[in-house]
Amino acid sequence: MGLLDGALGDALGSAMGGKGSAGNLQGMLGGLLGQLGGGQGTSNALLTTAMSLLQQQGGLEGIVKKFSAGGMGSMVESWVGTGANAPVSAAQITQVFGESTVTDIAKQLGTDPQQASGSLASVLPELINRLTPDGQIPSNSADVLTQGIALLRTRLGA
Repeated sequence: MGLLDGALGDALGSAMGGKGSAGNLQGMLGGLLGQLGGGQGTSNALLTTAMSLLQQQGGLEGIVKKFSAGGMGSMVESWVGTGANAPVSAAQITQVFGESTVTDIAKQLGTDPQQASGSLASVLPELINRLTPDGQIPSNSADVLTQGIALLRTRLGA
């Protein structure tokens, strides 16, 4: 990817207490950006928005609680665990986060709520999976989210 991707990987590696190499962490976000396709700015914006959503909802722990409260605990646990990620639908994203949150995200992304919830459904399972490489939520996951968001915003020039 580039210099900023390397910096992002280094910062995330440091935030995760050195677990995994910076290259693996760089690959984490670089791989997600590659999976998202579309324009680089669009992919960066979606990933930044998804990470911000995680942070606003109480971090990884908060997301697990939200999905569990909505009857989707086994789904979100599959994302945290080391096995295959269970899929989530756009409707389930809206159910968990609410229409108002999805509408706000759509505005941030410059799209409609259905497309925003679909985009989140495509990125959220893999993002959570990559933020929990050992099959459990790291104790400093809030630091990882904060640093990742800051560096992705730098990439966007925001």
